[in-house]
Formats: sequence, structure tokens, C-alpha cells
Amino acid sequence: MKDFKKYFIIPSSPEEVYLALTVEQAIRLWTGDEVSMPNKPNSEFSLWDGNIVGKNLLFEEGKKIVQQWYFGDQAEPSIVTMKLHPHKKGTSLELSHTNIPETDYDDIIEGWQDVYMASLIDFFEGE
Repeated sequence: MKDFKKYFIIPSSPEEVYLALTVEQAIRLWTGDEVSMPNKPNSEFSLWDGNIVGKNLLFEEGKKIVQQWYFGDQAEPSIVTMKLHPHKKGTSLELSHTNIPETDYDDIIEGWQDVYMASLIDFFEGE
């Protein structure tokens, strides 16, 4: 298992970024895909037409999102934590993804950088 951590600058307030990551209609706007995102703890979610599935573990409005991402039968859960910090250019999003299966690591990292975060940044830059 491998871990990944990176900071991304999102050109919008932490409150708006939080909503874009937790409200189904907002997620559909920046992904263009089908989404299921109940924004309450212990709820199952599905993003990017079912390519990402898991369980929401924790929400701190405007500040933090913690999710478990499913990768088949793993002994230890793969946990995604997104912390939102105010930044002079909007929001510094601190991403931590733990226990990524080694066979999926390169694809997951590329997806985080080139698809997930790139789409979110493009969404706010286009406003």
C-alpha cells in the first residue's frame, strides 16, 4: 500500500469549494458525470459514473471531508482526507490519500492531478 499527499490551490473560498465537493448538483456541474453524494456521515457515494465509490466518514462544513474509497477486498481501508484552508488565491486544498493499492497507485495519482482536481480548478476558473 502507498500514500499520496499534495496541496492544490483552488480559486474560490473554502465554503464554495466544500459545497462543490459535497452537493450532488454542484459535483455534476464540474464533473459532467452521474453522481450520488449524500452529504452525511456513513453514507455510500459514487462519483464519475461509478468509477469512484466509497463511504463518507466525516464532514466539517467548509473545512474537512473524510471518505473511504473502495478497492475490492482490502485489509486496511483506503482513506481520502481533504482539508480546506483559506489562501490568498482562494483555498489551499490539502489532499491525503492513504492505503492506495500499489497496482492502482499511478492511475489514482494521475486521476487526482489530471482529472479530479484539474476539473475542480477549471470549474472555478471558468466562473
